[in-house]
Amino acid sequence: MKGLVVYDTYYGNTKQVAEAIVEQIKAEGHDAELRNVKEDYPTPAQGDFALIGSPIRMKSATRPVRKFVKKLDGAAWKGRPIAAFVTIGKPKENPTEKEKENFKKISISPGLEFRDTIRERGLAAYDQVLYVEVKDGWKGPLVEDGIEKTKKFVHELLLTVKK
Repeated sequence: MKGLVVYDTYYGNTKQVAEAIVEQIKAEGHDAELRNVKEDYPTPAQGDFALIGSPIRMKSATRPVRKFVKKLDGAAWKGRPIAAFVTIGKPKENPTEKEKENFKKISISPGLEFRDTIRERGLAAYDQVLYVEVKDGWKGPLVEDGIEKTKKFVHELLLTVKK
């Protein structure tokens, strides 16, 4: 099988997650292609499954990623699983209930909306969204277990793709 990993990044955090995804796909014996949405490629995006990622900015996946999803060939990708992954700011320790709710609106909900954008295209969006937290605001680095969490997510995704 071949996995397509597409990402957008501002400070390099989402790129790190995308690279870890490719590494895990290859470690499990599959081919993988890594693409940055801001670059041009001579061939259309192809694969047996895809993971598409974005930092959450302004309470949303980035415009280039949303545009990429809208331009995906629906016929070519119909029935092929597509998972969303996002990098988000880390919540503060011991947040109040209001801060928890605010974090959910700013960070968690946009990842679900991104997944639903994939579904709205009639594509087979994977139910789970991978959230990887970024320390120190948006610039990073990733939290200590971010890469480990990413690889576990990919492993679980591949188990469902193989079925």
